[in-house]
Amino acid sequence: MGDLSRRVASTLVLLGIGVMLAVAEGLWLRLAMAVISAITFWELAAMTGWKNPARHVTLFGRSRPIALAAIAGVSQALALTDFHQLAWLALLLPILLGLPGAATRDRATYAIFGTAILLVAYELVVFREAYGLNFVLWLMGVIIISDTFGYFFGRMLGGPKFWPSLSPKKTWSGSVAGWIGACLLGAGLWMWGQGDAALIWVSPIVCFAGQMGDIAESWLKRRAGVKDSSNLIPGHGGFMDRFDAVTGAVLATMVIGFLTSLPVVN
Repeated sequence: MGDLSRRVASTLVLLGIGVMLAVAEGLWLRLAMAVISAITFWELAAMTGWKNPARHVTLFGRSRPIALAAIAGVSQALALTDFHQLAWLALLLPILLGLPGAATRDRATYAIFGTAILLVAYELVVFREAYGLNFVLWLMGVIIISDTFGYFFGRMLGGPKFWPSLSPKKTWSGSVAGWIGACLLGAGLWMWGQGDAALIWVSPIVCFAGQMGDIAESWLKRRAGVKDSSNLIPGHGGFMDRFDAVTGAVLATMVIGFLTSLPVVN
């Protein structure tokens, strides 16, 4: 039941993002993404060797991760003030300023995860304003269906573990069920005239990328020796724990967009 409650919490957070994107536009949407960037950066700083293990972190317990979080939030807000082709350069500021504070062994980890956090928050605004709300809701739907199918079918069918050293509870049966669920979502949208036929193959790819985002964050937590990214969501960990699949899915959607035209969601 404890594991199920965490799944429910994750779903509620993702639904909250959908609602936020539904009601927020312009300035409010940008501010929300800047705040999320700041919070997740605070958690990342705590897990990458700032002499501040994440298991002991409280929001106002240390100043350096909070200062870095503030820089990340302000940088994201600046980048989102204008979608100029060079605006994204503002996102480099928290990466460059934070590298000296990270442990030597974690500097590459900090740079990679930090870049992913900032890019995903930035791209969610781009997706919302360039492709519309339904596109973002499709993206969130893929993640929710993947997690739901993966949890219940993985529990029912069991079988070999997908990546036992990093995610001991994730099974191949659950992972494949997630891909099938995402494919069914894409097919359903197409059949009901709500999307492009490309959603049938794009959706499972995005689903798989979301699962890899989950695995990547599990690796980061194991490396840091912590159970959760923080304790900001009582009983359910931190923001990175809830947004790990979103990160992988959004990054994959970005790559698909660069390589080919993104599928249309009506």
